[in-house]
Amino acid sequence: MTEPALHFVACPDAQGGHRMAYWQWGDPTAAHVVVCVHGLSRQGRDFDVLARALCARADLPLRVVCPDVVGRGRSDWLKDPSGYQIPAYAGDMLALLAQLKPVVLDWVGTSMGGLIGMVVCGQPGLPLPVPVRRLVLNDVGPAIRWEAIERIKTYLGDTGRFESLEAAASAMRAISATFGPHTDAQWLALSQHMVRPVQGQGGALTLHYDPAIAVPVRATTAEASAQGEAMLWQLYDNIRASTLLMRGADSDMLTRETAAAMAQRGPQAHVVEFAGVGHAPTLVADDQVACVARFLLD
Repeated sequence: MTEPALHFVACPDAQGGHRMAYWQWGDPTAAHVVVCVHGLSRQGRDFDVLARALCARADLPLRVVCPDVVGRGRSDWLKDPSGYQIPAYAGDMLALLAQLKPVVLDWVGTSMGGLIGMVVCGQPGLPLPVPVRRLVLNDVGPAIRWEAIERIKTYLGDTGRFESLEAAASAMRAISATFGPHTDAQWLALSQHMVRPVQGQGGALTLHYDPAIAVPVRATTAEASAQGEAMLWQLYDNIRASTLLMRGADSDMLTRETAAAMAQRGPQAHVVEFAGVGHAPTLVADDQVACVARFLLD
């Protein structure tokens, strides 16, 4: 399977509801489902390389499902920007899981996707069809450095205008240097789903997401971030899924100290660090893909 199938799920909200898009790879009837959730300003096609590899390596039927979190990619934009927050995203994932009906469920979350995964795995009483069996947290934990949040604030919401995919890819590469080394072909593949046409502007492109996703991030204070950290540690300590924590060795988001604490607390994550990478590993490099595949499929 070289391309995924695009599907949608209806999600409730206070403004009458919205649709969340998701990309489905592999056997659409498979009982084993791996949900892969992207980072803050990314989208579900980030996982193309990983999804293909998981489907190819699985001995039994497998579905890999990669949502575009609301406000990104092919998903609807919210009428109220205050809905662009982790608890609301987790609610959308519950609607997705109810539609998928997995029998075996694994979760791969990069950055924001990992935070959503911590809510799904660590919040007692959620109406999950089945508990998450294995959880991959990609360069994220309960403690997020304030400096990293301030860095994100400098660019989030500026969706730009580009005359070509190559121009857009070059601009994104400049602000994504922490992703680590990629070939030109790898970076272009990561970039092609990150843009959408600007209506009536003769082929011009802009980034795929609603600029309003930046509203709650820009409103975040250091005090609120610290309060959120305490709640995230509670969620993490409740997780019962077998957990893999992947860390970019140069990450400004997840410190070694936090990773070490995550190895001791809660699910006692197995920590794997990748040299020459910051925030966050893109799960394109062979060693990163192999690490996830071994954890989920062996």
